[in-house]
Amino acid sequence: MPPTLASLVHHSALKLTVRAGEDRLDVPVRWAHVSELADPVPYMEGGELLLITALKLDADDPEAMRRYVKRLVGAGVVGLGFAVGVNYDEIPKALVDAAEQEGLPLLEVPRRTPFIAISKAVSADIAADQYRAVTAGFAAQRELTKQALNEGPEGLLAALAGQVDGWAALYDASGAVVAAAPEWAGRRAGRLTADVERLRERPAPASSVVGGPNGEDRVELHSLGTGRRPRAALAVGTAAALGTAERYAVHSAIALLTLTTERSRALHAAEQRIGAAVLRMLLAGQPDHARAVAGDLYGELLDAPFRLIIAESASASAARAHADGHARVAPAPPPAAALAAADTDGDPLDGLAETVESAAARSGETVLVVPDGERLVVLAVDGGAAVTACQEYALAVQAARAATLEQQAADEDELVVGMSAPAGPIAAAAAYKQAEQALSVARRRGRSLVEHEELAAGSVLPLLADDAVRAFADGLLRALREHDATGRGDLVASLRAWLSHHGQWDAAAADLGVHRHTLRYRMRRVEEILGRSLDDPDVRMELWLALKATAAAGE
Repeated sequence: MPPTLASLVHHSALKLTVRAGEDRLDVPVRWAHVSELADPVPYMEGGELLLITALKLDADDPEAMRRYVKRLVGAGVVGLGFAVGVNYDEIPKALVDAAEQEGLPLLEVPRRTPFIAISKAVSADIAADQYRAVTAGFAAQRELTKQALNEGPEGLLAALAGQVDGWAALYDASGAVVAAAPEWAGRRAGRLTADVERLRERPAPASSVVGGPNGEDRVELHSLGTGRRPRAALAVGTAAALGTAERYAVHSAIALLTLTTERSRALHAAEQRIGAAVLRMLLAGQPDHARAVAGDLYGELLDAPFRLIIAESASASAARAHADGHARVAPAPPPAAALAAADTDGDPLDGLAETVESAAARSGETVLVVPDGERLVVLAVDGGAAVTACQEYALAVQAARAATLEQQAADEDELVVGMSAPAGPIAAAAAYKQAEQALSVARRRGRSLVEHEELAAGSVLPLLADDAVRAFADGLLRALREHDATGRGDLVASLRAWLSHHGQWDAAAADLGVHRHTLRYRMRRVEEILGRSLDDPDVRMELWLALKATAAAGE
């Protein structure tokens, strides 16, 4: 504890006597200062015990003393020491009354007690308090280190909560609570997620102080990590501001958790490289080798049906779509070199990676996340928390895109995701191709997520909206339209009716309102103009798709 007026009064060598403000002696004293100025306020910082002899004061004037004491209280002076036997034999009543009225503790200093003795006592108590704080801080550091080594972050948080007489919580990179102490603090920490998110937007190291939910406590938030983006965050909740010893404990916890976080980052990078190797082997059709390399790290993932997910930034998607003429064909699985792990700091894919990994960690799942240049490849348990988190994240992106007026600005922070159907290790290459196909469709349709199962269960007609398909349809039907434009017949409508009735002459002719011989003549003209035989099923299929594509375009 820092020195207080009460501790000075109880100091046997000082012989101080309380003349006013006896109920306020428990206030801490930051320093003892001597000043005979009529107005010492400009030289006060607050928290001082002011020592005077009233050399330049009219201490018998009640009005002057009221103004003097009022100024001292306004400046934060915590006590006034008056030396008797120098200028006054006793403290003037006007000063006593003014001190009583303002609630300012007034101490009588006997002549035999020099001011320097009081200053030394205050200084010694402050030094002793600082020494106790440092000693307690080192003890706390040893205890926190011990708990961190033996019990991990959970043990460290429990020790920290005891040191500060409050609670502590650890948040992961996504802002979710991963541990809290005591147990009841988990719910309270969860209500600070928005504050943690705001903290994560600032470069590390960063900290902030927020009022606890419903005014329950005072909470300090500290980011953890040495990179541009915080890897985690620490919350410390207490009933009041932290003291020196508690501050040492918090700083020690921050250092230890940062070391743990950075070590975890290095381990994560190593795991990511192993994951890349496992993925390369799966895509190369070597599931047995992949299982051997995966070991206990990813072995569980290969024992259950999984989903293969490919994500890329919207800006990269736009570039790919532009370069490929909006008709990109899904390529074969990438070569081994393309799957080398990379640092994704600052990339919009980070948000998805952190969300998926955090969801998997909280549910105890295994997930494989591999950066692939401008892409992210994820292998996750089918129906698990990681897949659900990916779907929810993509839906949130889709909602944000819909609410954004300036689409170009929104694209910079958006993702496009393609997800395969459930698969196993033997079918990993096929699953990768499915994810590529789903990604291509999502890119063309302007959606954030497309699952391959949607493509198999839905209709092929929406795919005909592609510009390349429309161009093909226009080219195939142009000659027939030019013929019809001269008024020499209705070949396009006749062809549509004939194909829709599967080549049945009577039904198609009735639908058109013409004789079946007229329809036969028109179909022969179609063959002559196109130079193709309608007996060929491939020709009929292409013509039907061309008619559907132009109909979808409103032509």
